[in-house]
This record gives sequence, C-alpha cells and structure tokens, in this order.
Amino acid sequence: MASQTLPETPVDPLARIRVVLVSTQHPGNIGAAARAMLTMGLTDLVLVSPDRYPHPQARASAAHASPVLDRARVVASLDEAVADCGWVVGLSARQRTLGDEPMKPWESAARALSIVPQAPVAFVFGCERTGLTNEQIDRCHATTLIPANPGYTSLNLAQAVQVIAYELRRTVQPDVPAVSSKRDHPWYAPPAAEEMERFYEHLQRVLLATGFIDPTNPRQLMRRLRTFFNRSAPDRNELGILRGILTSVEKPKQRRIPFTDAE
Repeated sequence: MASQTLPETPVDPLARIRVVLVSTQHPGNIGAAARAMLTMGLTDLVLVSPDRYPHPQARASAAHASPVLDRARVVASLDEAVADCGWVVGLSARQRTLGDEPMKPWESAARALSIVPQAPVAFVFGCERTGLTNEQIDRCHATTLIPANPGYTSLNLAQAVQVIAYELRRTVQPDVPAVSSKRDHPWYAPPAAEEMERFYEHLQRVLLATGFIDPTNPRQLMRRLRTFFNRSAPDRNELGILRGILTSVEKPKQRRIPFTDAE
C-alpha cells in the first residue's frame, strides 16, 4: 500500500515578521509594544540591550500579551538581532539626505510579506528619546516613515509598533469586508429595474397629490429620493411594503378604531 503524504501546514506569514526594539529605555514600553504586536498576530520580539528588562512594569503593560514577552530574546547588538533576516526595515521619523526615499507603512508591509516565504523580515525601532542612530539605520535595507501630522509627529514606541503591525495584518487579510451588505445575504431578492421605475412613478404621483412636491418648483427632490432608495437597496418584499404605504395614502381605508373606555 502506497504511503500517503500529509499536506503541509501553511506557515503564518506574520510568524516570520520580527519586531526589534533597540535600547528601549522604559520597560513599560516593551510591554505595550508586545500588546500591540499580539493584537495583530505578531509574536517574534527581539530586544537589543534594553535598559531594564526583565521588569515587572513590562509584564503589567503587556496585559494578556505575556506570551510574547515569554518568548522574547535579549541580544547585545542589532547585527545579532537581524542576522537571519532577508530584509530589515528601520522606522525613523527623520528625513535623511542620503539614501532612498522612506517607504510608507503599507508599502513596507506589502514588501515584507512578499519576502517572508524566503526569509524572516525585521522591523527595527529605536529608543524612545533619539530613535535609530545613523549607524543603526545603515544596518537596515530600507526605512519607513509613518506619515503623521507634520506639526506634531510624536508617536510613542508602542503606537509606532501598532501602526506597522496593523498594516501587516491588513495586507495579509485584504479581502475581509469591513461592513457586511444586505446584498450579500441569500434572502436578498433585488427588484427589477422596471419595478423600481413603477415605484418612483407611484411615489412622485403621491407626493404631487399631497402637495409635498410643488409641480412649479420640484427642485431635485425626486433625484435625491432615487439616490436614497438606491443606497438603501430595498428588496422585492420591502418594495411591496413601500408601494402598499403609498396606496394607503392614495386610498385610505376607514378602519374601525376599537372603543376604549377612558375614565
């Protein structure tokens, strides 16, 4: 009997994205960065010569992201942190006169995820006060600049990590709809174009009869109403309800109102 080969389990591309924090001064920022990572599915954290780590404040700031801290590695140099990486991106808020134009976060995310099938990719963040030095940026293959408000570009470390982590996750899952449309549901049966036109004719007739539309100055009311109903996309059942309401306005029925003994 021929042996069966089990299908390979696909590798999560985000598992091969590394966040490298260089010379982090405040341990709380390490924990907050770990939290920002895990919310977007990143787990590989490397710390280069942190001022204080391990530290209880890092654990406290990490909330439930302590697994990222548990597996985090502490190394002595940036070269050691990125030695096995195929692409290294430095985050910097400073414009440089030499080198290529810094990439946007979504550009570096797309490039990173095209490389991870071949090798890990590192995103490198400098210390809180000074960022990455020129020598550290020289160790990077590219730089990324977060396009913040030019009048106030101050992002803290964890916020910068969150922006990059979000762009990476968004790139991995580009087809997840932000909002579900009722057109996506199996019960949705769109009315035919001629049915919609009959509805608009009926609606205009009633609005003219009730005086809501002034025939001498109709303005753009019917066009606006068309836009409104096109946006709401009524199905056939809903359109039938609307037509019924219009008919009840045209031909109101005298319904017997139940007598209520009010005291």
